[in-house]
Amino acid sequence: MGQEAGYVLLPQPIEEEAEAMLRDEGLDVVLAPDPSPATVGPLMKQARAIVLRTGIYMSRELMAEADDLWTISRTGGGVDNVDVKAATEKGVIVTSSLGVNATTVAEHTLGFILTLYKQFFLMDREVRRNNFKVRYKNYPQDIFGKRLGIIGFGKIGQILAGYFYPMSRTKLLAFDPLLPEEVKKGFTDIVDFVSLEKLLKASDVISIHVPLNEHTRNMIDWNRLTLMKPDAYLVNVSRGGVVNEKDLIKALKEGIIRGAGLDVFENEPIEPDSPLLEMDNVILTPHSAALTKETVVRMATEAAKRVIQVFKGYEPESIANPEVLKIEKWQHLKKE
Repeated sequence: MGQEAGYVLLPQPIEEEAEAMLRDEGLDVVLAPDPSPATVGPLMKQARAIVLRTGIYMSRELMAEADDLWTISRTGGGVDNVDVKAATEKGVIVTSSLGVNATTVAEHTLGFILTLYKQFFLMDREVRRNNFKVRYKNYPQDIFGKRLGIIGFGKIGQILAGYFYPMSRTKLLAFDPLLPEEVKKGFTDIVDFVSLEKLLKASDVISIHVPLNEHTRNMIDWNRLTLMKPDAYLVNVSRGGVVNEKDLIKALKEGIIRGAGLDVFENEPIEPDSPLLEMDNVILTPHSAALTKETVVRMATEAAKRVIQVFKGYEPESIANPEVLKIEKWQHLKKE
């Protein structure tokens, strides 16, 4: 397929297995020298598809540069770096690798919880300082008997519940007002579905698994942090904006909660003067919960697969804006 028919644009490199899939289908692939809007903008004109990572925001202005853009395929599970409304207006199908990284993120979350309760970071640091007597301080705690509260009970939350319950042997709490009742019924043996306020008050450790949108931004603020137990932990592997970071820092400093595990931040990379960097009761990872060797390949190949589906005339999986399929442009798409 020649470039006159349009090409697949990569604002950033993707895994070679995924790029090979595209080329094996006869698609031309164009890699931007860098992911800045100034560089990507001129390359948008002939782009039919974009395989998008997190290094650039696909704005209305960028999409306006394209003559006939068909689809934007996110390698990750979220679409918060795409102006989905503008894409829909332009007739662009937006997809994501939603759920592809669910097991990986659940594992990372469990790792946070175990590390917080067992205080591995503190134990490691003190042993390196030749303070072997730290063993007598009894800083670690048991997981058994602890109640996990899960905010957002989608695939990741469900997998996490399956991991955690056998260790705690204590019924979990979950808050997810959008979850269908038939799904909830499948977990009633190990999960009680409750209000957010009840979850915050009754949980020993809370894990957040919701997308960032107008309903979830600053969902966890000072007022809600003060509802938590003083010895509770908060884990966030979703998006930084879901938790009000200034309020969380204050809560951690004042002992409102015991500690936190954070993979995401309001500003990424985390600002070099952030108080979080100096706090001993926080574990920080660089938005890497889904970035294992296996998962990055899986996310990229799934993104490539969805582009190929569109080029072959099939309805792709995991569409973020399904209403776009109603327009005449996409009436020819078949279901695989």
